[in-house]
Amino acid sequence: MLYLWLKALHVGAVLVLLGGLLVLALTVATFSKLGDIAHGQARTGLLDAVRRWDRCVTSPAMVLVWGLGIALALKGDWFRSPWLIIKLCFVIFLSALHGMLSGMLRRLGRENSRPAPRMLRLSPAAIVASTIAIAILVIVKPFS
Repeated sequence: MLYLWLKALHVGAVLVLLGGLLVLALTVATFSKLGDIAHGQARTGLLDAVRRWDRCVTSPAMVLVWGLGIALALKGDWFRSPWLIIKLCFVIFLSALHGMLSGMLRRLGRENSRPAPRMLRLSPAAIVASTIAIAILVIVKPFS
């Protein structure tokens, strides 16, 4: 019974994290394309709202994803499973991407900010591709 609760909470936290990551990625990509065209109170207000959401919702969801995920892996004794090791590589990538997007969002809030590097502008696609790969690894559990 505990396992099912851990899994349900983990999936819920993953959904919140992925939604927040996509909001961050799309905001960074959009404001990087707009450059200096979109300045003023509306830009600052939107960037502040996204940063606040990231700080209060997305980041805590990431902490929950990691904590609950580790608890599930320990309970299932999966740390020796190749599918989990590969999944963790994607999760580490998404966690690092979250940090890069958060930093870029802060920089975009400054005047005369440079546009985001091409890699970050492509991050929405990377998030979707990583999510699909993780879902396949978790459900199919290849290499077991």
